[in-house]
Amino acid sequence: MDRSPDWDSYRSFLAVLEEGSLSGAARALGLTQPTIGRHIEAVEQALKRSLFVRSQRGLSPTDAALALRPYAEALKANAEALARAASCESDKVKGAVRITASEVIAAEVLPYILTDLVEREPGLSFEVEASNRNLDLMSRAADVAIRMALPQQQNLIAVKAGEAEVGVYATEGYIARRGRLERMEDIDRHVLIGFDRMTPLVRAAVEAYDLPPREAFTLRSDSDLTTLGAIRAGLGIGFCQTGIARREGWVRLLPQLSLPLPCWVAMHEDLKTNPACRRTFDALVAGMRAYLTARSTTLKSRASALRPTRRK
Repeated sequence: MDRSPDWDSYRSFLAVLEEGSLSGAARALGLTQPTIGRHIEAVEQALKRSLFVRSQRGLSPTDAALALRPYAEALKANAEALARAASCESDKVKGAVRITASEVIAAEVLPYILTDLVEREPGLSFEVEASNRNLDLMSRAADVAIRMALPQQQNLIAVKAGEAEVGVYATEGYIARRGRLERMEDIDRHVLIGFDRMTPLVRAAVEAYDLPPREAFTLRSDSDLTTLGAIRAGLGIGFCQTGIARREGWVRLLPQLSLPLPCWVAMHEDLKTNPACRRTFDALVAGMRAYLTARSTTLKSRASALRPTRRK
């Protein structure tokens, strides 16, 4: 009987898919190029089909390789989840927890919550996946998720932390240069920061509030962190969560433009007895509720310490 490829072979296969070459996969995994080549050969022999063809840009995956990719990614997620579970002792709050959250929450809110948690539980460590895609908690791509929509999958524990309001904001510096935007009719006189591609959320906002077309924005980006950075730099006016804007001391404009985003914290129900995951889950629920209700003096005081001192 032919021996089936082991996880190391499929891990090398996935690395070649991601890096586009044997040398790139070898660097990513800390292995030698011949080792990666043997792993690919083992998978190809087991499946009796070719997985890559050489091209001017490196190795191009065949249709068979592309069909295998989601299964290899699932293997990787399960292997990483197994390692995280093994790192957690059954009677102690210790080990690695993988958290997924949107770009903005991961960069602008989560660090403050984790700072408090690490002080209380020094045995914890965290892997953060900052993505606006909803990672599959059922396949253990992450342990705990902060999502801006109600999780639909069964076997998940989900707690609603509240709603994040999104409004229109600008810095005091921008307003000093350009003046306040009081009416939608005056929007042409201002520098606008906004979307590039029309997502369902953007389409709903455009239809509900008759927002200007894409071409009206001076800076267009689908990266929430890019638009947030542009507002922070004083480049123009853009949408931002009210909790972040309040923390930064930005000025609310056109208060009639308000978009509510429900916020949920979720994890697989099998992890509720895992001390590390459970403690992290509870801390994220409490931290997000404090952020969304603006009652956290800790978050606001730390943010104030990080902001540059304003000139009077």
